[in-house]
Amino acid sequence: MSTTERQKEARRVVMSSYLGSTIEFYDFLLYTAAAALVFPQVFFADMTPLAGTIASYLTFAAGYVARPIGGMIFGHFGDRLGRKKMLVLSMFVMGGASTLIGLIPGSATIGMAGAFILLTLRLLQGIAIGGEWGGAALMALEHASPKSRGFAASFVNAGAPSGAALGTFVLGLFASMPEEQFFSWGWRIPFLASALLLAVGLIIRLKISESPIFEAAVERDEAAEKPRDIPILSVIKRPKNLLLVMFGGAAGFALQTLLATFTVAYAVAHGAERQSVLYAFACASVLSIGMVILAGKVSDRIGRRPLMLLGMALFMAFAYPLFALMRTGDTLLIFVGFTVALLCHSTIYGPLAAFISEQFGTAARYTGASVGYQMATLLGAGFTPTILAAIYGGDGKIGPVVIYLIVLTAISGLAVLLTKESKDIDLETYEH
Repeated sequence: MSTTERQKEARRVVMSSYLGSTIEFYDFLLYTAAAALVFPQVFFADMTPLAGTIASYLTFAAGYVARPIGGMIFGHFGDRLGRKKMLVLSMFVMGGASTLIGLIPGSATIGMAGAFILLTLRLLQGIAIGGEWGGAALMALEHASPKSRGFAASFVNAGAPSGAALGTFVLGLFASMPEEQFFSWGWRIPFLASALLLAVGLIIRLKISESPIFEAAVERDEAAEKPRDIPILSVIKRPKNLLLVMFGGAAGFALQTLLATFTVAYAVAHGAERQSVLYAFACASVLSIGMVILAGKVSDRIGRRPLMLLGMALFMAFAYPLFALMRTGDTLLIFVGFTVALLCHSTIYGPLAAFISEQFGTAARYTGASVGYQMATLLGAGFTPTILAAIYGGDGKIGPVVIYLIVLTAISGLAVLLTKESKDIDLETYEH
């Protein structure tokens, strides 16, 4: 393959990773918004409002618990059989589970059985997204030139705000319906639309080529008749990098989940109109797409660590003002709050895909990156809505919430400080 052809294929893979990630995060983050605004009334209507909200957030957390499992399963076969096959399978599982969520009867029809089905499908979502991110990030990273890996991999993470914006826009559109109709059937349409997105995503995924770095590694091992270690054992034998990326990435996911769940509900509880808050978040998410990609590109120049640490410092400074803006009930100020918070998040999140993936060697990179990333989501985001609801629900004071977020971010910052800068390593020869 000529240089021109390789560059063209790299662009195609990056765009495929971005679109595929957008579709899968649409499914995953649509659940996030619904967990805050819909599921407590639909599946936990027999509980008190606080108990219903916490129960709904626990089903949300179940998806994060399942993500490391998905990372191990898909990572193992991705390191053995190839990145592309696992990407296609993960998308099929995610799209199918999301579509079925739109068909679950509410508690008024089948009681708590609906909540059980919801939990099961959420677990499948978690397993699928656990395999999706690692494969998409590695395909972009391993097709890119050494000097643009951060930029290429950032498109995968840009799929998160893109998916969030798409899901929130669609849910916000139906949230404008009369409340009875919205909670009866309107919220289901965005989930059922996943079937159409699934078809588009599969067509895109099937047209791209396998990672050249992975294929070269397989050929070297076969030529040398070298037995290949079990990927997860290879990662666990040297756990330092795994632990550092787990804790280092946690703050970015805590902030992402905070904005999509607790902050939305907080603004609505303080007098803002539900649809306006959803649209403010969606518009800010659209702006953050470019910020994530820009941060990835800047990280190719100055490094992953400096940029991520800057984003964490900015968020710790902005944590309390964010809630002050949310309390105003003014849509414009709420939009400003979301935008500034997402700027902090983008500065962390843009370099994150390359930062995590570059910590592992080719033979176990899918497994290491997937498990590290998904464990970071579990630590930072899995139980964050539940913890924040419990902290805030007692007396309604926002101080403990801010303190929790600052402490979590400081722990992430320390983990990033303990890692080595990775932007200049050689992916083909690096061994974790």
